[in-house]
Amino acid sequence: MAKRANRYRLTLEPLALASGAANLAEPMQLEFENHDEVFDIIRRLREKDPFQDAQQATEFAIGLKLFSEVMLRNRSHPLFAEFLPAFRAFMGKLKG
Repeated sequence: MAKRANRYRLTLEPLALASGAANLAEPMQLEFENHDEVFDIIRRLREKDPFQDAQQATEFAIGLKLFSEVMLRNRSHPLFAEFLPAFRAFMGKLKG
């Protein structure tokens, strides 16, 4: 039996551009799956408070979970060959 994944929808909406451009891109929605419960990861990182900033902890958690899930699904891709061992060590440090 295949393991069921958690499904999420992320909405990205531009609020202001550093360039001052007036024509902002349309909001984008992305649906994705993750083997972890992302809201639980966010909560735990906020509790650890590694950056003394809950907003940054949330940004970090979301970015990390999006990146790591793509990397795990494509672990044999040459792009990740050198990075994967360092990422494993990083995740061990983060979880420790």
